[in-house]
Amino acid sequence: MERVLELYELQYSDLMKMCSDQKPASNEEVERLKLISESIMQNLGRDGPGLLSIHGVPEARALPETLFPLARKLALLNDDHRKRILKDHNLGSDVPLKNQDRIVSSFAMQMKYDQEFNYKPKDDRTATEFSGGEFKDLGFKFQQLGFLMMELGLRLARVCDESIGGCELEQSLLQCGTAKGRLIHYHSVTDNSAIKTAAKHARSGKVNPKGNISSVDGDSNLWQQWHYDYGIFTILTAPIFMLSEQECESPSGHTYLQVFHPEMNCTLMVKASKGSFIVQVGESADVLSKGKLRATLHSVVRPAKMEHLSRETFVVFLQPAWTKRFSLSDYPVDRLTLRDQDSESCNGETNGLSRKIHEIVPPLFSRLRDGMTFAEFSRETTKQYYGGKGLQSNR
Repeated sequence: MERVLELYELQYSDLMKMCSDQKPASNEEVERLKLISESIMQNLGRDGPGLLSIHGVPEARALPETLFPLARKLALLNDDHRKRILKDHNLGSDVPLKNQDRIVSSFAMQMKYDQEFNYKPKDDRTATEFSGGEFKDLGFKFQQLGFLMMELGLRLARVCDESIGGCELEQSLLQCGTAKGRLIHYHSVTDNSAIKTAAKHARSGKVNPKGNISSVDGDSNLWQQWHYDYGIFTILTAPIFMLSEQECESPSGHTYLQVFHPEMNCTLMVKASKGSFIVQVGESADVLSKGKLRATLHSVVRPAKMEHLSRETFVVFLQPAWTKRFSLSDYPVDRLTLRDQDSESCNGETNGLSRKIHEIVPPLFSRLRDGMTFAEFSRETTKQYYGGKGLQSNR
């Protein structure tokens, strides 16, 4: 039976109050905001799951609703047409879009800001033959949503810094000056069939010899394999689900984002309100906070026996500057390894999954050394996950 984690919900208005220079109007308000700050640290900290949600953000529904339908359409376009649209809107991809067996299509952009967090989305709405029509606002809306989510992460970093002491997280984000946004379509089985059928017609009968629908990691019940994000915060929109071209409710009522809770030694399915934003802690935040924040080990589950169901989301990755150096002094040694923990709440099946996860996720001590820069940590992490001899390179 699935165990569900209903996320702690931080109201956007309270986040803004905690970041304001204006003093609260009363002692009662001071105490209320203090309790909220403590709840944030409980959920993002050592004993929590390492994530929470933010609710009540202006435009939280309007912008995703504009972008999400475009993700599937871009995924199903022929390669040349899609390439021209992406180029016209300064978008790229970090997955091999020519792979007809891919189960995820991702469309990405690096978004820049200065150290005062000033930014201005570029208006790319001068439509060409390829990027007009329904795609004419793609790049502009992408940046609008991306910068909105970046601001949430920056404000939350400030709140965490006040609890931890210092300003390490916020300053690390401001010094970086860039964040990656990704519009992601998680394919249905029928999406892949459509891609192959279109390719067959386009190539006069030449098809990909791999006829099965399989994930890049060889685990067909996952859209995305288990991993840690290695930045500071990952901000995600609550996903939507589609049956062919129609939006639908989640079949199970949750997001299909799955986390491993190390203290409980079990997996939990994440449930979040519609229109909310999910914030996950990355490994850089874990290290910079000296272990006071907990990085989130997670995967994305692919529902069984639902061949027409796809999933859409938008993600922003906030990271330190590439030159940022990490210090492991005062960092808890036991956090450098993935520990097998006994828990009465977990059955044998869960413990078996725990062992499997530990086999495919490289421990932090093997990827991070004292004095290493974020760029070096990033390269080593990518190598150990996906390189030629990486733990997930052949999965």
